[in-house]
Amino acid sequence: MANNISRRNFLQTGAVALGTVAVSRFGGISNVFAAQQEQSQVFFTKDISAAGLLQIYSKINQGITGKVGIKVHTGEPHGPNILPRDLVKALQQRIANSNLVETNTLYKGKRQTTADHRETIRINGWDFCPVDIMDEDGAVMIPVKGGKHFKEMSVGKHMLAYDSMVVLTHFKGHAMGGFGGSLKNIAIGCADGPIGKKMVHAAPDNEHYESWLKGEPFQENMVESAKATMDHFGTRIVYINVLRNMSVDCDCAGTMAAPVKARNLGILASTDLLAVDQASIDMVYKLPEAELHDLKERIESRKGLRQLSYMKEMKMGNDQYKLITL
Repeated sequence: MANNISRRNFLQTGAVALGTVAVSRFGGISNVFAAQQEQSQVFFTKDISAAGLLQIYSKINQGITGKVGIKVHTGEPHGPNILPRDLVKALQQRIANSNLVETNTLYKGKRQTTADHRETIRINGWDFCPVDIMDEDGAVMIPVKGGKHFKEMSVGKHMLAYDSMVVLTHFKGHAMGGFGGSLKNIAIGCADGPIGKKMVHAAPDNEHYESWLKGEPFQENMVESAKATMDHFGTRIVYINVLRNMSVDCDCAGTMAAPVKARNLGILASTDLLAVDQASIDMVYKLPEAELHDLKERIESRKGLRQLSYMKEMKMGNDQYKLITL
């Protein structure tokens, strides 16, 4: 039987009572029930296996139809922390008319060109099904509704060929984002290499990384980029975060990624982008200090939590959620 836990209970039991008193002062106990009804559902399983992934996907897949792109992060060659291929293969084989999707990188590495990227895909074992490098044939602009930094974002042209998207994310730290969850996976991962990623990073070139945008302005750019993709798919996009091998470094660091200190936690999934990334951060922040310290320092030194607050400002989901444990 599923075990329902509100975010307030998950973080601190006492906050429920305080929240109830605060709400009751403004409109009675009915407002408490209304607030509970407004929580988004986030599903959780400790089972990081093909079976666990398929079970949790079955809870959020109602809107996934037609041609489906499964957005993964292919990682640099031989990356030690990338998602297990058997998990991803099991999901891809379960979803009819699906394949993996990615884009090339802006930085100079083994995924910057399509030819190098395809070789990395082979090395890392993603070639069990077609992998669509969405910007292989160029890019297209799609609108950013309500953005203050962008009115449109450049994404891989092939993205428009898909009816639905499943965002399958290895949740971990990130050198510039602080952390990489579902938001980062589509914000950077759907933007094409030469144009979109350059826009998000406000990068004058693809090698002088010290001059790329940092801090809260970069986080806000990522949020607006992700909003373009989220709005494009509407109700036909879902989000899965796998909290496993959570180095402070992204899979783009490849074999240079810092050693993992945090334990594996499980898989979180939702139809709500903000809720799933908020729940992931909340779960990570409950880790013991020895396991949390490096991740927290990475997240907060890069102002990574601005991803969450700006998503809320942009009305990209709900930071109040009900955690449903499978």
